[in-house]
Amino acid sequence: MTDDHGDLHELLHRAGLEKVGDGRVSEALPSRAAWRPVISANTVPTLTVPDDRPDLVAELNRQWHRLAVERGVIGADGEFLISVGNQGCACWTRVRLGEQWDLAGLLGPKPGQPEFVTMSPDGESVLGVTCEEYEVWFVAVAPFGDWLEAWAREWAAESPEQREAGWDIVLRRKTGSARLRGAWREGLAANPAASASVLCRLLDIGPEERLPYPLTYRELPEDMIAAWVAHPDWRVRKELAERPLTPEQSAALFRDPDPHHRWLLLTSVVYQHPAFTAATFAQLATDPSPRVRAELAVHRDLPVRHLTALAADPDAVVRRAAARRAWTHLTPPARAALLADPDPMVRAEVPLHHCSTPLTVAGFAALPRGGYQEHAARTRVLARELAEELVHSTERALRDAAARNPHLDADLVALLAQDPEPGVRWWVYVRPELTEAERSGVAVELDPGAHVSPLEWVLELEDEEELRRCATSAHVMLRRSAACAPNLPPDVVDLLAHDEDWVVRLFLAERCAQAPADLLLEMVRTWEGYSAARMLEHPNFPRQGLRRFADDSDPRTRRLALLDPEVPPEVVERLSRDADAIIRRSALSNEGLSVASVIRLLDDPRDFVREAAAADPRLPTRVLTTLLNDPTTAAPAAANPALPESVMHHLLNH
Repeated sequence: MTDDHGDLHELLHRAGLEKVGDGRVSEALPSRAAWRPVISANTVPTLTVPDDRPDLVAELNRQWHRLAVERGVIGADGEFLISVGNQGCACWTRVRLGEQWDLAGLLGPKPGQPEFVTMSPDGESVLGVTCEEYEVWFVAVAPFGDWLEAWAREWAAESPEQREAGWDIVLRRKTGSARLRGAWREGLAANPAASASVLCRLLDIGPEERLPYPLTYRELPEDMIAAWVAHPDWRVRKELAERPLTPEQSAALFRDPDPHHRWLLLTSVVYQHPAFTAATFAQLATDPSPRVRAELAVHRDLPVRHLTALAADPDAVVRRAAARRAWTHLTPPARAALLADPDPMVRAEVPLHHCSTPLTVAGFAALPRGGYQEHAARTRVLARELAEELVHSTERALRDAAARNPHLDADLVALLAQDPEPGVRWWVYVRPELTEAERSGVAVELDPGAHVSPLEWVLELEDEEELRRCATSAHVMLRRSAACAPNLPPDVVDLLAHDEDWVVRLFLAERCAQAPADLLLEMVRTWEGYSAARMLEHPNFPRQGLRRFADDSDPRTRRLALLDPEVPPEVVERLSRDADAIIRRSALSNEGLSVASVIRLLDDPRDFVREAAAADPRLPTRVLTTLLNDPTTAAPAAANPALPESVMHHLLNH
């Protein structure tokens, strides 16, 4: 047999089964759950057929069809799910019977030895066919959900002796497939209970292996990071660029002898402005590689002495990178040298960002077209003649840039306020110096569904009265921006919390430390963005009494009941069976959930729920050890903090 889905579908076609749609099944219990009662050592068959009958294949087909109809496996529309044994892709395929079909003759190692399981689309009826010595067994289970509940309760009970014996079984196993070993490494990298000695072993990878992904983003002990920084393999060290490091750790990393490695590391972190030691700044500022020096020049905290030295660097690319920020610190001769630089890109860079002399029409024309001219129009002090030319330009991009220029004369701002382009008028509308009346005179329309960013000049306000003025403005963009302040006076918080604009209230809930409890609850119930999860962690978020939402029709609200510290266990159990997968996953985070329900959720239709259940430390050892040896569950099982350290090391010994 092959593990290729295409070959499986070809096999089903030859057996006379027609795929429904593309045959895929997105919401169903995993096929391994349906196989469980069929192959269990305690299984009592529903029907047996001796394997020496001359009409064996026909009889098996007949009996399967009879039982499938009687037990409700085949629905009114003729559809059912099927999983074929000995197939690499042990998954469900949604099918219906064709005019000529033969399951017993084709779905097994040879005719008359069928190995397959079928299930009703609703998951409540299972019918499996398997071969035992001298006979073929039919195993029918309905309702299947009840069988799974009973199975989970049976496996939930475990004595201390059974738990210890379970780990002994794992420690006696000597081999694991390459797929299992890879899954164990990924899981152990995410295991919150993994010690530094376990984590350090994950750094040793073979030529065809990669560093386990979870290591890059999780919290790690200091000695683990030290071992990572000192690792001899560049493939391992370079992954550290994704992690925040101490200045001393960065210093060790940047002592890499390969200039390409130093440059790659620096390009990965420089815009995050990491803290470097003085020695690291000095080392990189004199690095033999121009690419390294140029990259360092954009570091926000680069000491001035190094920045000014780089502005006079022999390499033009380095001078260009440094000139932007070094200008205000340079001596007059150094500025003159940059203005007369032999490289035109360096000469263009300096006046673009730092020259205080009004930019003339001729000076503007000499700048490179495109971004350079637009940036100059947006930031430079403009000669009156040039300013008028830009305001009346036929190029919308230049008028747009002029509308954002903080130095533009008031009469020219007033002209742009009447510009035919809404985008140009918008930049006039959000200028900080406008009065309420002047702002009201600019015709703008706010799209309620459009993404908006707060105004930078409002975010920079520190004066409480200025913030209050924005919060009480008739103009919604000022109120939205004021709501983004991390700290606000109580009266301003109360005002914004009741603002008629939903985005104002959202920004306040997202950004403000004083956001009130009722507002946070409102936003969590109505906002689907990623920030809703952060609001749940806000100190003001109300948790007491949330159990009242356990029967709410909205899943987003219903799942809040699980956050109530006094939610009854019976409510947790009920929500673990909720139709919404996220609620079922959330139930796993509640301490009141029974072990039996954790086991039951290992067979959830959704993979992210199954993975969370496999990593749950409440699982009995005998269940967890089974999961460790199944390639589909090995990674989340290896992430389970209940694993003893001896077992973790054993998994890495394979």
